[in-house]
Amino acid sequence: MKANAFRRECENGGSFPRLLRRYTHSRLTQIAQGAACNRFHPIGARLARWLLMTRDRMGTDEFRLTQEFLSNMLGVRREGVNKAAGALQQQDLISYSRGHLLIRDRVGLTAIACHCYGIIKGEYDTFLPK
Repeated sequence: MKANAFRRECENGGSFPRLLRRYTHSRLTQIAQGAACNRFHPIGARLARWLLMTRDRMGTDEFRLTQEFLSNMLGVRREGVNKAAGALQQQDLISYSRGHLLIRDRVGLTAIACHCYGIIKGEYDTFLPK
C-alpha cells in the first residue's frame, strides 16, 4: 500500500483507523507486560508463559524451538533455558529434545506460568476474538 493511500484511509474515519488503534494498544500492552515479566518473574514461569503463548498462536502442542532461540526470547543464557526446560520435563509438563518441543499438560503448564500469561492472553483475545 502506498503511503498516500494509507494516510487517506486513516484520515477517512471508519473502521481501519479504529482497527489500527486497537492493534497498537494491544501490542503495546503485550510488550509492556512481557518486559515487566522478564524483569520480575523466575525463568521457569516465564518459559511456561512463552510456551503457552506460542501454543496459542500456532494452534498446536508440538513445535520446533531451539534453546538458543528460547534464550534470546527470554533474555537468559542457554543454560538457564536448559535448566528450566528440564524442570518442566521432570514434572511431565513438556517433552523437549533437540529443538522438538511437545506440551504434554497444558493445564499444568498454565499453573506454573506467572499471571502475565493471563493478562497477555486476555489482551490478545480481546483484539482477535475467536
